[in-house]
Amino acid sequence: MGRLDNNSLRDKGVKAEPSRSPGRSPFAPASTWSASSDRLYGAHQAAKHSWRFVGWLGLCLVLAFHPGSARAVPAFAVQTGQPCQACHVGGFGPQLTPFGREFKLHGYTLRAVKWNVPLSGMVVSSFTNTGASQNPPPKNFAPNNNLAVDQVSLFVAGGLGDHLGAFIQTTYDGVAHAFHWDNLDVRGVTTANLGKHSAVLGVSLNNAPTVEDAWNTTPAWGFPYTSSTLVPAPSASPLLSGGLAQEVIGGTAYAWIDDAFYLEAGAYGSPTAKELTRLGVDPTSPGSISGLAPYARVAYQKGLGQGVLEIGAFGMSTRIYPGLDQSLGLTDLYDDVGLDSSWYVMRSNGDVFTLQGHLIHEDAYLNYTCASAALAGYLDCNRVTGLNDLRADASYYFRNQFGATLQLFRTFGSGNAYLYQIVDGNRVARPDTEGFTVQVDATPWGAGKSPFGPRFNARTGIQYTYYAEFNGARSNYDGLGSQPSNNNAFRVFLWIAY
Repeated sequence: MGRLDNNSLRDKGVKAEPSRSPGRSPFAPASTWSASSDRLYGAHQAAKHSWRFVGWLGLCLVLAFHPGSARAVPAFAVQTGQPCQACHVGGFGPQLTPFGREFKLHGYTLRAVKWNVPLSGMVVSSFTNTGASQNPPPKNFAPNNNLAVDQVSLFVAGGLGDHLGAFIQTTYDGVAHAFHWDNLDVRGVTTANLGKHSAVLGVSLNNAPTVEDAWNTTPAWGFPYTSSTLVPAPSASPLLSGGLAQEVIGGTAYAWIDDAFYLEAGAYGSPTAKELTRLGVDPTSPGSISGLAPYARVAYQKGLGQGVLEIGAFGMSTRIYPGLDQSLGLTDLYDDVGLDSSWYVMRSNGDVFTLQGHLIHEDAYLNYTCASAALAGYLDCNRVTGLNDLRADASYYFRNQFGATLQLFRTFGSGNAYLYQIVDGNRVARPDTEGFTVQVDATPWGAGKSPFGPRFNARTGIQYTYYAEFNGARSNYDGLGSQPSNNNAFRVFLWIAY
């Protein structure tokens, strides 16, 4: 295998972006680039909520706008000798640049130093206000206006030689006050010539479908990149939209051909309930997979002007024993199919624009759920239910440092009285939710030069989510007078990685 380095990637037409390089396109011909211009693109999220958050936030706000010089994982930055801006849009993770995608697809193996400690840490703190006080309030928190350390994470992240690499995260949830295993992606890679075509061939051992994906259009790494469980969420979403995250273990094999075509296939299964409990997650939600659940992914990426366009599709078929109950001998079957696309542009002045989105359609065959409902006396259960999740977001980062993102989202599908009224407690027997999220943020040291050392990076931001429709209704969605706007959320966050 040829070693992945800045030169080999440049030869393939993938450019490491300059931190600030007015007048230079990141996708200019390779001959216009010097080694010193290269950047690799180099990401994630508590203790107890504390008044010290206010001090941290104030410090970050002052420093963010000081005129001086991620799920971003600083261990990768040390390993590659490149700033976080090289791999991440806006200089902080997890949104990947084209160069960051290459780094991930090559198994995290690019290295500029012989050895580095492959450890990083991350803390996310926030203040959250919702449109109405929550009743009952979250455990150990007030009904509204909460300060929290949302998440503290430790990462083992780095490459081992030319063929092995890993991204392993464990997290303390500062809202639930509990530890749990988090994102896992362990890779083996090599390169090969397939006739006249060059390819990166790899395998991934991971614990969440799409966590191994290199594009931010699939659920595991989609916007918003930071959130808090103190914010109310709609009750309905496709199983593939995070429902299996950290509840499964699986393997996929992939081929990245001519830096253009991506093919991936694999399968996922459920660890035992005892193992999942030890890992800090609830084994009953959504339940255990019957046998193995196949997963597949295809994508095509092509340079377009100063940018990169991607279109793709992904899908999964999963049979679940809900709540681990196998007494009826029945499962619920979820067939999920998604379409996705993204467009990345870096202007000659260093500004970055991205556009990305996906549509996921799910057909659910609720054999177990409807049978158990009938045994309990509920007959109004549609055995076949459709659900769709549509999301699109656009970001603009001034000098790849100060950014704004707008996402529009809509969840909609067929009605099911038992599922949405009896189980979820909604007034209307539909899953429909609609709204938007807007975020502005600043990352002062995404290009490096932090006064706290090369490992330190921080992002501070303001995030607002608005609901026009929630859990099937535009007013009184629960029959108790609750309005969609009650769940609107204003959040100020501080995100630190080291």
